[in-house]
Amino acid sequence: MKNIFFVLIIIGALISSCEPALTERPDIGTPPSESQMNFTISPGADDFHVVLENTSSVAGIASWDLGNGVKATGNKIIAKYSLAGTYTITLNLATKGGIGSLSKEYNQSSTDYSIFNDPVYLYISGGINNSSGKTWVIDSLEWGHFGVSAADANWPVWWGANPLQKSGGGCYDDKFNFNINEFVFNYINNGNSYVKNEIANDPLYSNPVPVDGADLRVSYTPEIGSWSINEKDGMEYLILNGTTPLFFGFNTGAVNNEFRIDSINENILKLSCIAFDGNRWYYQLIPDGYVKPQLEYNLSVNPTVNPNEYLIALTNVNVPNNWTITNIAYDFGDGTNAQTVDTAQTFTHTYMRKGSYTIEVIVTANNENFSRSTTITVLNNHPSYVQYLLNAMVMYNDFGETTIVPLAFEGNGSIQTVVNPDKSIWPNRSNHCGFYTKNNDQWGNAYMLLPAGYRFDLTLQSKFRLLVYGTAGEVVLLKLENTDKGANAWQTGTHDVTYTIQKSNTWEIAEFNFAGVGAGWNWTGDIFTSDVTTDSNFNKDFYNVVRIMYQPGDGSQVYTFYLDDLAGPHVEGLK
Repeated sequence: MKNIFFVLIIIGALISSCEPALTERPDIGTPPSESQMNFTISPGADDFHVVLENTSSVAGIASWDLGNGVKATGNKIIAKYSLAGTYTITLNLATKGGIGSLSKEYNQSSTDYSIFNDPVYLYISGGINNSSGKTWVIDSLEWGHFGVSAADANWPVWWGANPLQKSGGGCYDDKFNFNINEFVFNYINNGNSYVKNEIANDPLYSNPVPVDGADLRVSYTPEIGSWSINEKDGMEYLILNGTTPLFFGFNTGAVNNEFRIDSINENILKLSCIAFDGNRWYYQLIPDGYVKPQLEYNLSVNPTVNPNEYLIALTNVNVPNNWTITNIAYDFGDGTNAQTVDTAQTFTHTYMRKGSYTIEVIVTANNENFSRSTTITVLNNHPSYVQYLLNAMVMYNDFGETTIVPLAFEGNGSIQTVVNPDKSIWPNRSNHCGFYTKNNDQWGNAYMLLPAGYRFDLTLQSKFRLLVYGTAGEVVLLKLENTDKGANAWQTGTHDVTYTIQKSNTWEIAEFNFAGVGAGWNWTGDIFTSDVTTDSNFNKDFYNVVRIMYQPGDGSQVYTFYLDDLAGPHVEGLK
């Protein structure tokens, strides 16, 4: 610590000694004066639009306060004044010497009465006939009522709040009242608000309490403000103005207090803003007291007279008026699914293996998802089911939920996890599988190397199994090796055990049985055997590598095939 302190003293001394005297500092100029600044106010496209143009004699970055709650940037902008009145327009010009300001008054002589019939104004405020205005609340039961994305996105790509996720944040009892009479906005927060951690140092906020592991609930009393709507780049923006911060339940630091209206109707208001962090934040509101209509239905699952077969259907379907069902997606719980738009369509589904299966259906209507699920227990394997995993076999890698040991590639090629090319039929209904590529390499192979200290036990189980999907007539080879010999590990390898693909582009079970299979070569001067499952030098605590080759020995072209569910003998202690 003393050494660090000493270094800081030295650095400080160097900085001090290098800094020029005040009289030596360059003159960066002074802020522009009012005599150097000017702007024009010209008629716009109609009686309610004007064109503002910076005509100052000095160059700088022009920003504007339009006097109606709207702020803008640019040398030439279009401003809208819908209500009669006198507005103070201020041009701020930032130069290298500082910021200068110039204000002019603009008199708007007429009112645009069409806004009182504009659907957006009516939806937000309830219109001129609603003397008490219209009150909105956060749609707290809907996913994405708060959310965030990159600035150029249009929905909460990065994160959306789950229903009631921010309970305790002080935001779900907030109310937002819009009155078109004098455009009054009243933010009623009942004494608490939810704010981003980075902007919670506002002196108006006190008693900060962390919520949901991030950001803060604070004590805060907002003042009544005003609201307006501005058009920009073909979109409409809701602008809040007041002497204290105004926002929609969650203060993310909206730039210029500006909220883009992403969607609006009588019962839904979706807004977004560019926040202090440069990201786009989202808000979804509904009218206070509004109960959202729900699509109602039951999921019916009943066994038929056939083994392991179930009849699956929707019953008691009730679709709200003016709603349209756009998709019905079924997941049968065993890797298979189906889709329709017909609520009357039924499905019969057969389960091949015994076990518990969760059947889920998601109905999409009116841009919302409504899900139901139920779980069934299948007591027995189907009579035609051929058991895949034998007793004492272990699933090493299914390229999805189970990856006890990953696969890698040796040689010129690759092994990747990809979407299953056909999960419609047994034996492979998983969503993902492996994809093997060998690029003009005779012995390029995908391999699985057990962790240090682990070895295969072939005394109880001599079979390895693999699901394969490729071209009929082509060959898959599986062999075992011991890496203790380093570059000469091939000398310990089992003799070739292969499987020839029977049909093109369909999943098949490839079995590799090492009973009676030899290993090693006597001409190497090392150990060899005629049967790795009976020879104690080989059958336990010896092999630690599985190698998978496609078209072994053929390096004439690029070969590919799909594989899945690599399984084999138990490996003691491996989990």
